[in-house]
Amino acid sequence: MGDREGPRPGGRSARVQASVHGAARALLARMDRAQVTIPLIAAEAGVTPSTIYRRWGELHELLADVAVERLRPDMAPADTGSGRGDLLAWAEQYAEEMSSDLGRRMIRDVLAAEGGAGPRRCCGYVAEQIGVIARRALARGEAFPETDAVLDRVVAPIVYRILFDEALGPDRVGDLVATAMAEARRR
Repeated sequence: MGDREGPRPGGRSARVQASVHGAARALLARMDRAQVTIPLIAAEAGVTPSTIYRRWGELHELLADVAVERLRPDMAPADTGSGRGDLLAWAEQYAEEMSSDLGRRMIRDVLAAEGGAGPRRCCGYVAEQIGVIARRALARGEAFPETDAVLDRVVAPIVYRILFDEALGPDRVGDLVATAMAEARRR
């Protein structure tokens, strides 16, 4: 991660990345994170440790890369028929997933990496999801907040509370969405 360029799509580099990511996920599922090492991941992936060090540098960089890939959405947000409903369903799911033990570990891994590429990629994934919801809402003629407003008024409080307090429940997430939507209607 950091300032390193990602692998080219396809080819050996993509196969190595997939194998190393899969090995890291498998080891993290079987053992405590503190026991996972680059040599263990390399053995599980069928590559040499030097391959991992050359690509990722340090264990925390590799774990951050694995976490960022796991945080990439694998489907479009639910279409409930309204922008508010879509945003609420998405935000509730996001809060639930990120506040799980796995979600918290992934957030910590992403933040532990040096440089800002991982967190920026995660923010980009969230912005893409919000963009899908916004485009649907606008196509229906509904008012919808700007992406930055959703990031600031909905996503940021969710993540902040996950990191530094107790996770927000569905009622509080609903309040955040209602406030963001009300501000969009006033524009």
